[in-house]
Amino acid sequence: MVKDLTQGKPAKVLWLFCLPILISAVFQQFYNMADSIIAGKVLGEEALAAVGASYPLTTIFIAVAFGFNLGCSAVVSKLFGEKNFRDLRSGVSTVMIASAVIGVALTAAGVGAGRAVMQLLDTPADIMDDAMMYLYIYIGGFLFVLVYNVCTGVFSALGDSRTPLYFLVASSVANVGLDLIFTMVVPMGVAGLAWATFICQGLAGLICMATMFARVRKLPCEEKVPVFSFRLLGDMFYVAIPSVIQQCVVSVGNLLIQWLVNGYGSSVLAGYSAAIKLNTFLVTTINTVSGGLTNFAAQNLGAGELKRTKRGTYLGLSMALVMVLPFTLLYSLMPETMLGLFLEESSASALSTGVSFLTIVPPFYIAVACKIMFDAVLRGAQSMTSFMFATLTDLVIRVALCFALDPVLGIEGIWWSWPIGWGISTCISVVLYYTGRWYKSPRARAKFAALAALYESEHPSDGATRTTRSRGGTDRGHHRRHIIHA
Repeated sequence: MVKDLTQGKPAKVLWLFCLPILISAVFQQFYNMADSIIAGKVLGEEALAAVGASYPLTTIFIAVAFGFNLGCSAVVSKLFGEKNFRDLRSGVSTVMIASAVIGVALTAAGVGAGRAVMQLLDTPADIMDDAMMYLYIYIGGFLFVLVYNVCTGVFSALGDSRTPLYFLVASSVANVGLDLIFTMVVPMGVAGLAWATFICQGLAGLICMATMFARVRKLPCEEKVPVFSFRLLGDMFYVAIPSVIQQCVVSVGNLLIQWLVNGYGSSVLAGYSAAIKLNTFLVTTINTVSGGLTNFAAQNLGAGELKRTKRGTYLGLSMALVMVLPFTLLYSLMPETMLGLFLEESSASALSTGVSFLTIVPPFYIAVACKIMFDAVLRGAQSMTSFMFATLTDLVIRVALCFALDPVLGIEGIWWSWPIGWGISTCISVVLYYTGRWYKSPRARAKFAALAALYESEHPSDGATRTTRSRGGTDRGHHRRHIIHA
């Protein structure tokens, strides 16, 4: 199933498209949290600390996969909006070949450098062996993670947010089941958690890839489709590389923060690991849903719909706020209960650490939700310089504040770096969006005018029908003129 996001009432289209993405994101985070929950509740505090110690390093690999997802999704979404199925099919095969090469290279690099990085992070000696075991097995399955993310990016670009959900639900349930088997029935310890993830990610990636190729082949195209295109790969890298760099820099920043936290010992690290998992659950979920807004913006800008894109921005903001408010209340008012998902009551030091984090950070989730949605539109418009600047500011400020406040306020000084960084970077994202360079610059006007002309030439009959849309619709011709003369 493919879906054209340029037609229909924006509110209904965006909500129906993003709802499966939201459910997928929730399951993805449960999938990621399963190892930590079972580690803390079944294997104990040290096992939770071991999984948590390796987590910031695994986020670098996740950043690459997420960047490829965004780059592939933005370009394929634009091509789908243009109805350029020849380039779309070529782009899909191109990104899969590139993913295989990059996946193997990064796996080798991760295995070779993993222990040295963990030692540099001052990982506590009592959890080092378990942390390395978990890390190596996870890295071994990175190629599957990369393939899965690219495939879900293609599905989302085609307007199909349900198929990835089906795969994710199945793999999430299987992962939890294998986690329990490999820790309680076959006592493999932390390694069992990693192997469960490896097996489930591998199956999900391979099945998702086969389904994706079958779906793409059904798109109408009479011309010969190139298997590999450096031009399309360059277009994808134009979006993906800034996102990868941004996410990797964020991950490196988190590694530096982890280094500070590691100095407080494994008990504090366990509490931080539990709290940061809860924090990541919400922030990553919003980030994932923002991919729906990115696709909405990319398709509509590709079809010449500026006003529809702007309306989608505010709808995306409303969705983010609906998601944020209940979690803000849960984390702020019931921190011990939420941390109890990971920790036993006997882990007093770890619980105290987690409670202090959840007392300080969650009230500022509204700011980061707004930032993520504005950035999603910049990314959909392929205004990557603005996107990079907006997203990296948060990290630079946060890491700098961590090192400045830690000697003065202790561990709580590290926590305060999150809301301060979010506040400043959100202001920057708002300014970049409302100044309108993402659609007012000469380059943007020329690009959108060309896309609108191409769309008009390929859909000459749309003009009459689209000026008489049902209530909530818009006139495309008017929007094209607005884009050209904005």
